[in-house]
Amino acid sequence: QVQLVESGGGLVQPGGSLRLSCAASGSIFSIVAMGWYRQPPGKERELVALVTSGTNTNYADSAKGRFTISRDNAKNTVYLQMNSLKPEDTAVYYCNADVRVLWLSPVKNFWGQGTQVTVSS
Repeated sequence: QVQLVESGGGLVQPGGSLRLSCAASGSIFSIVAMGWYRQPPGKERELVALVTSGTNTNYADSAKGRFTISRDNAKNTVYLQMNSLKPEDTAVYYCNADVRVLWLSPVKNFWGQGTQVTVSS
């Protein structure tokens, strides 16, 4: 079993910054990819940013230029640095990871419980 624990959410004013962290623990052989998703009130969950084990990154258009995803492989941790935050960034942010728990085993997908980010004056 793999657990993902997010931290760093909270209330911030427009234009402010937050850094989200997600630490993976449990049975892990390797992490193929880690990413951040968000679900605004009344809307569907959407991808914000993704980073693979090869450090390739992808961003949603709304995040590009403002958000930066990075990972620390030694700590099995992914970060999301969010700058120039806007009210429309308000959402529950979820960590997601594709994990190989054993050598040559199929990749499994895991979700964190989510952390609330509220951007408001």
